[in-house]
Amino acid sequence: MKTGTEQAAAATPLISEQQLKEEFPLSGPLVRQIDNQRHALRQLLAGDDSRLLVIVGPCSVHDQEATLDYARRLKELQSQVEDELLLVMRVYIEKPRTCLGWKGMVNDPQRNGQTDINTGLQASRRLMLDVAELGLPIATEALNPQLAGYFDDLVSWYALGARTTESQTHREMASRLPGVLGFKNATDGGVEVAINAIKAAAQPQSITAINAQGRLVQEQSPGNSQGHLVMRGGKTGPNYDRASLVQASQQLAQAGLNPRVLVDASHANCGKVAERQVEVLQDLGRQLHQGSPLLGVMLESFIAAGNQPLQPQEGCYGQSMTDPCLDWTTSCQALLSLAKEVKLATAITESA
Repeated sequence: MKTGTEQAAAATPLISEQQLKEEFPLSGPLVRQIDNQRHALRQLLAGDDSRLLVIVGPCSVHDQEATLDYARRLKELQSQVEDELLLVMRVYIEKPRTCLGWKGMVNDPQRNGQTDINTGLQASRRLMLDVAELGLPIATEALNPQLAGYFDDLVSWYALGARTTESQTHREMASRLPGVLGFKNATDGGVEVAINAIKAAAQPQSITAINAQGRLVQEQSPGNSQGHLVMRGGKTGPNYDRASLVQASQQLAQAGLNPRVLVDASHANCGKVAERQVEVLQDLGRQLHQGSPLLGVMLESFIAAGNQPLQPQEGCYGQSMTDPCLDWTTSCQALLSLAKEVKLATAITESA
């Protein structure tokens, strides 16, 4: 058995936030671009923009070349639907695990089971920077509070997962994050936990955090009032039907929160069958003509359909190594169809 001294000696110091940001800095124009993208998201959340928010991309990123290939395609699609949809690309570098498994690029960038967070931090920031330079706003899951600051100047939209939304530590982290926050309903399908999380994260709080120099400090978080609910289904099944969305919207309004909701088309809402995400989007498109409280949608999409076993080699190009995804062609068609529904619903509203 190792002694305490031997265990301490085995610890690997990590690069600080400040050092990583100095190694991969944002240019002045890129800082302004991200500020503008965050502003656009806040306007959409406030109802000052009639477009639907779409969080779309791989379940998790593992390969720089394929991820940037997808990003370029998404950028081209944005030019076709710019009046109806605001596309934000998923660049998920951390993965929550129910038990054990690959924890994402930031932890194991080589996908060989050998944790190398320093290399992962560099690879992840470089990839986010490349996606941002293509002009796309970035979405990611805020999972590890100690790592969130390494990327907080690049991200416009954050997800708080069904299992972390209830965590006080994650609510504190969310209260100091920039950008818009999407809190998912609990795994049982209930929305009360997410409502409490949105309230908590909106308030200024005295918290402990790792600062840019890598020191644990006590600080006052400003609070982030740009939170909203994400409906992802639950143990009892999907919750994207009109009745569920209206009920959730009413609960939000009663709590004094933004009543609009975003639907995650994956997870329990598609029965974990990636292809069924298309059916979810079709249903939501029809709901738009009934005065739906829909803020937007989320879907898991990559270049190739399905998924493949985790492996150090690329394997099938552009195919997820975590949850199955829609292929690009199907994703593109589904989003173009959704854009048509948004355009029609907007025209009907304006003529009424």
